[in-house]
Amino acid sequence: MRRVAPVLAAALLLSSSPVEQGRRVLDGFDNAAGWTAAPSDGVRLVLSTDVGAGGSGKSLRMDFDFSGHAGWAAVRKAFPVRLPENWVMDLRLKGDTPPQTLEFKLLDASGENVWWSVRRPYEFPREWTTVRIRKRQVSFAWGPAGGGELRDLGFLEVTVTAAAGGKGTVWLDNLTLEELPPATAKPPPATAIASSAAPGSASGLALDGNPATAWRSAGGPGETAEFSIDLGRRREFGGLVLDWDARDFPRKYSVEVSDDGKAWTLRREVSGARGGRASLYLPDSDSRFVRLKLAESSRGQGYGLHEVGIRPPEFSDTPTAFLQNVARDAPRGAWPRSFVGQGLYWALVGVDGGRDEGLLSEDGALETGRGGFSLEPFLWSGGKLRGWSDAEESHALANGDLPIPSVTRRYPGGLELEVTAFADGPPAGSTLRARYRIRNTGASPLTGKLFLAVRPIQVNPPSQFLSLPGGFSPIRTVERDGDVLRVDGNHSVVVLDPPDGFGASAFGGGEISSWLAEGKLPPATSAADPDGFASAAFAWGFQLSAGGSRDVVVAVPLAEAPVEPREWGGGFDRRLAEAVRGWEEELGGVVLDLPGPAAAFARTVQSNVGWILVNRDGPAIQPGSRSYSRSWIRDGALTSAALLRLGHGSVARDFLRWFAPFQFEDGKVPCCVDRRGADPVPENDSHGELLYLAGEYYRFTGDRATIEAVWPHLARAAAYIDALRAKRRTPEYATPGKRIFYGLLPESISHEGYSAHPVHSYWDDFWGIRGLSDAAELARALGRDADARRFTTSRDEMRAEVHASIRQVIASRGIDFVPGSAELADLDATSTTIALSPGEEGKRLPPRELARTFERYWESFLARRAGTNSQEAYTPYEWRTVGAFVRLGWRERAKELADFLFADRRPAAWNQWAEVVWRDPRAAKFIGDMPHGWVGSDYIRSLLDFFAYDRGEDGALVLGAGVPADWVRAPGGVSVRGLRTRWGRLDLSIREGSEGLRVSIAGGLRIPPGGFALRPPLAGVPRRVTVDGKRVPFAGSELVVEKVPAEILFSR
Repeated sequence: MRRVAPVLAAALLLSSSPVEQGRRVLDGFDNAAGWTAAPSDGVRLVLSTDVGAGGSGKSLRMDFDFSGHAGWAAVRKAFPVRLPENWVMDLRLKGDTPPQTLEFKLLDASGENVWWSVRRPYEFPREWTTVRIRKRQVSFAWGPAGGGELRDLGFLEVTVTAAAGGKGTVWLDNLTLEELPPATAKPPPATAIASSAAPGSASGLALDGNPATAWRSAGGPGETAEFSIDLGRRREFGGLVLDWDARDFPRKYSVEVSDDGKAWTLRREVSGARGGRASLYLPDSDSRFVRLKLAESSRGQGYGLHEVGIRPPEFSDTPTAFLQNVARDAPRGAWPRSFVGQGLYWALVGVDGGRDEGLLSEDGALETGRGGFSLEPFLWSGGKLRGWSDAEESHALANGDLPIPSVTRRYPGGLELEVTAFADGPPAGSTLRARYRIRNTGASPLTGKLFLAVRPIQVNPPSQFLSLPGGFSPIRTVERDGDVLRVDGNHSVVVLDPPDGFGASAFGGGEISSWLAEGKLPPATSAADPDGFASAAFAWGFQLSAGGSRDVVVAVPLAEAPVEPREWGGGFDRRLAEAVRGWEEELGGVVLDLPGPAAAFARTVQSNVGWILVNRDGPAIQPGSRSYSRSWIRDGALTSAALLRLGHGSVARDFLRWFAPFQFEDGKVPCCVDRRGADPVPENDSHGELLYLAGEYYRFTGDRATIEAVWPHLARAAAYIDALRAKRRTPEYATPGKRIFYGLLPESISHEGYSAHPVHSYWDDFWGIRGLSDAAELARALGRDADARRFTTSRDEMRAEVHASIRQVIASRGIDFVPGSAELADLDATSTTIALSPGEEGKRLPPRELARTFERYWESFLARRAGTNSQEAYTPYEWRTVGAFVRLGWRERAKELADFLFADRRPAAWNQWAEVVWRDPRAAKFIGDMPHGWVGSDYIRSLLDFFAYDRGEDGALVLGAGVPADWVRAPGGVSVRGLRTRWGRLDLSIREGSEGLRVSIAGGLRIPPGGFALRPPLAGVPRRVTVDGKRVPFAGSELVVEKVPAEILFSR
């Protein structure tokens, strides 16, 4: 996380001359005194003064160059100010830069607790503009305080964070602070006056809270009218909700605001209006008076207004918030469930390594690319609009395990709608293809319409806030051009089956679902909405006899590409079959055969490989495509390890070659990389993870050329680990008070639980040891003996010092488990799993405390499963704990935990997990990303550990240690064919028959140094054990076999 400097000297205090009552100037920027540049690593930032706003005075000029990094350019200054109960800050600003993220940060005197207001992406105005930051728009970001309200300001920071990246200039001027009335102060009652009123229909009736009453104008041919509201005092509001008369309403009207009732400012113009409820988006409105100017009476008989609702500022805090408020007023099913307070799940639609992907929601809506608008299907049948809320839904993947999702809605009377989506084409220019299949499974004919709504919302829900906020996706223009729908001029939907109708509308003319609810389309074939709320819909009629069906197909190019001809529509089945064959070939290298219901575990392995490949962007392995559309070396290394076991060595190789060059000059390996470049935030696990990735790739492939190519990066990463260790090996850290930190890697936030305050995390240290070990191994493989000796020495020193620290923390803090960090002595079993695999440090940890670490986890898990604890959510990274249980010899516990985690696939048939799983599946809360690639890779690694894993201390390949007894007792038992190991391809089968338990080991394998350590699920002590028919001694639970192929029988 970004840190701030200590408190600056009091000499840098602000000037605070009053400008008007309740407002003062914090900084007029007549000079740059007190402002300091705080760019991240690799970013250049130069501060100077320039001409101020209005051409007079001075401004602060920020010239920055991100230099290919995903960093930030920040300026900050000390402002020791007591903040009023409610306030607003204004800052004059302009910029000459591509869109970036603008962050306005407030810090307390410690500099460790941060509150912020973030605008992303922000289009910097070329002319001076006032940016207003209200208290309610500022939220706690991070710091040890953990939350709360900032009352005493210590520092203020303005940060430009790379979005588009590149370079640019931003100018700042005239920073003011104004005290506002308390937000809790009740406003005076509003009053209204109108230009005319029919008898018994006074203007006040539109403010009486009774929808049965109404203000009505006097009426008359060509009448225009005005309706004005006095709010009693100047106040903030976010919108209006107008309940027009259903018969007498204006087709055109405008909204104006004023502070004094004399000078008016236009805020909104509406044309093509309809009767009934109209919600108006009026963000950041602040006035005493509001005036409606009405024209074009619908029947020429005047205007009727039943109620005017003045909505609070939060009503339109964001376009997404506004649409959520609109959705809550609409009939159930008119809007996606994510807009009405329910959690929503989705699947990816894309190609392997594609630059962009769509999302298919569990309810059948299709998001047309990252952050894009969505296509949502509705059926009109029996005089009623039918959406997701009227249906029973089921889900499927092609062949049960391929990343081609479908949704089926089933309605009463036999009406069904199946939505299937996939993508094909090259990664840089793939195309989404969707089929809407309407079926009549009933005995009677069915008629109706399929509506396909084009809506300014993502499938990615409003509850998703990280990186790419979900919810709103602007549509400013929409028009039909023959078979092509064009959105904002450059996004296309190709209609491959001629529709029977099409209509489009700006928001003021009625959001599309309000038209569809009447079985109608808007009359216009194009629409423009400056706020981005335009919508549209296609319609196809259907007449289906019993058992009949009709298909409608559309295509959405994910990159600028020539529009395909309509004739392509007949090829959907052919293209789908080609996509299925392609995925079968891609995912078919390893065959995992499990019995009965357990087969779902095998299908889910295949599915998650598919999701991982779709999530990646070219060679860049990413955990997600929305919130986590970045490449972490942490995720990428462990995901590569999973893929290597399933034969996808080229994916691991391409990721290694792509990521390594982003290393910083000093050897630091970035925590993550995206299209902007390397992220400078130090996370001290990253260096070891790059080395582990290279080591694991070499162990599985023997590809010396690739390791030679990246060796300079690997050597610098290992040297950087040594340089970091040296910072904690000084005499200062040999003193009793700091001895627990001696030889550790410095504080880091690589573990998300430490983001509030970085600590010395043993997660980082285990990765450091692993990385140095792999550096030494690779150096030996390349004949670099001096490097191998140096890195071995470093590894041995670090190992000794880390384990000494752990033992000291256990003793000094009186704990009975392995701590997660030196400072906190905290229990974090999921983090400690890394010490077992891939760290291979389990045998060096105190055995009692290691066992107790996972015993305590098990106790907590049992309470969670029983519902007796208060835990509302967890992260399925806990799949790593399943693998740890296997290594600890806890076979039955591993299966119980696996069953629990497996049940939280959502939807289950899509074989995927979100990063965060809530106890309430319909909780509208942040779920990270889905399908989450790192979670999927943790699942793959742990499930494959059931069958085979490498044991570092003796070099054995352990077989069958996690396979459940009920799997091998089922007909056919279990088998895996083609599983990659460090020793070659493994074919393994375990099944129980009348003779006893039979195990077959085959494949192109070398004999590991420690042999094949067979640990099958035995029901008891076998009467005898034979290998290829020859009796061998057996005592305990493990049999070491040193030949292949081999047939082993554990006789009853």
